[in-house]
Amino acid sequence: MVTNVLGTELKCCCRDPLTGFYRDGYCRTGPEDRGLHTVCVAVTEEFLDFSVLDGNDLVTPHPEWGFAGLEPGDRWCVCVTRWVEALRRGRAAPIDLEATHSSALEFVSLEELKANAISK
Repeated sequence: MVTNVLGTELKCCCRDPLTGFYRDGYCRTGPEDRGLHTVCVAVTEEFLDFSVLDGNDLVTPHPEWGFAGLEPGDRWCVCVTRWVEALRRGRAAPIDLEATHSSALEFVSLEELKANAISK
């Protein structure tokens, strides 16, 4: 069983838009995922702006890749190191703990993740 940061079964992050390194809706990772797309976030305008300025444009549509571009409120699997960097700069997007892969804990504490969790 693939687990989330809470130690339970990993839940789907989002299917519309279809996210995840494997484009299956889950923030799963494997050897070919060099970016470690393990953190499920609800993107905010602040996070999207940060990401663009940091060289990862998640806003501009790329139909050739089947990517419509993200808007605030969309859920997306982001690279754990980018999320941590955004956290350190005060621009982290809120996280869905149940849909964030357990391997994220190698880079950030559960306490920091919980402090930035989406309110249910």
